[in-house]
Amino acid sequence: MKRNKMLTVLLTYISLTLLSSCKTEGTGMLSMGDFEKPETELKGEEDTSKIYASLRLFEQGKEGYHSYRIPSLCRSNNGNLIALVEGRKHTSLDYGDIDIVSKISTDNGKTWSALKVVIGTGEGTWGNPTIVNDEEKGRVWLFVSWNSEFHSQNGGSFNGKDYPAVSKWGDRKVYSLFSDDNGLTWTTPVDRTEELLPKDFIWDAVGPGSGIQIAQGPNKGRLIIPAGERNIYSDDHGETWKYQRIPKNTFEGSIVELSSGLLMRNDRAVLGTWNRGKFRYISKGNIEGGFSNFIADSKLIDPRCQGSILRLSFQPNLIAFLNPATNDGDGMPNRCQMTIRLSNDDGKSWYASKKLEYKGIEPNDLCALGYGGYTSMTRINDKELALMVEQVNQPTAGAAINRRHSIDFQYVNVNWISKP
Repeated sequence: MKRNKMLTVLLTYISLTLLSSCKTEGTGMLSMGDFEKPETELKGEEDTSKIYASLRLFEQGKEGYHSYRIPSLCRSNNGNLIALVEGRKHTSLDYGDIDIVSKISTDNGKTWSALKVVIGTGEGTWGNPTIVNDEEKGRVWLFVSWNSEFHSQNGGSFNGKDYPAVSKWGDRKVYSLFSDDNGLTWTTPVDRTEELLPKDFIWDAVGPGSGIQIAQGPNKGRLIIPAGERNIYSDDHGETWKYQRIPKNTFEGSIVELSSGLLMRNDRAVLGTWNRGKFRYISKGNIEGGFSNFIADSKLIDPRCQGSILRLSFQPNLIAFLNPATNDGDGMPNRCQMTIRLSNDDGKSWYASKKLEYKGIEPNDLCALGYGGYTSMTRINDKELALMVEQVNQPTAGAAINRRHSIDFQYVNVNWISKP
């Protein structure tokens, strides 16, 4: 009976997926008509379903934006998947008129709402969305970085306008906002630069991707946002925020809680460090005692790109990690071969890995077609993951202004990763 019941559930899921259309007319809802058909296997009494699916969620040149980059994803208390990205209005450049936009799914990614602007004030750059859900309070926090329409990171020009480099403290700011209705509406952004940007910083970036809430131990409930050379944290559910400095030589950090009670940062190396070893860089510690110096993790090759790490469960001990697993070089053409890994020993080793697939695309063509880049992950439950991954239409185009970026949503069953 148990076997028949599981089979019925799986067949129902397949039928619903196949009946979905690409767009629900007149509603703006995007649906999983292009979700790859699940493959199912049943062995004995155990559900060993192999399910993997993908969907183009933010399409370059559509819904009012030239390009979409820098994904940030979480699941709120009511089950909403909240997908946030940078909506780059006129180019794919990292500066200029950039908004934070979102879509929401209420059914684990099968259908999605129309695009909504979360932050679009002015013509400056709202970027690096980094989200965390306070499960104890039901409040979703979002941290972002901002600079005005008169600045960029390293200086540049577009359409006859110059964007001088950020040159002094305060040219680049830190903001936070929150949602109490599972991502449907958001508060006005609050400028937290004075309290959260070290006075010796010129350029800065939070995240991007996601933060965490401590699940175990004496600091249970603490919220942590990884940021450049520091961790931003709150012990009172966001009433106040502080920061802790950590060792240098990395940026664009991700963070995970270990079974020991320690925290681990898994970061992108700065250029000089990365040149000495083309890997992810790891540091362990805690807020009270500090973090160790970053060291290369030779098991995780990396093309100097942002990556994502996520705690799936403590019992069993399970962590997932996702990045473009290449080390052929630095830059956009090498951000491919997207690989998701599983560890049952707090990241000391990775017992399973699988390269992401895309319907209709041969694996050998993924790099040339630009499938890969920045990512974000969230846990649906112990066996299901939701991912967002970038795609660029011309990875070898040279200047960023010649490219267009989209973002794909991926649904992954953990069994798909671990099966041969």
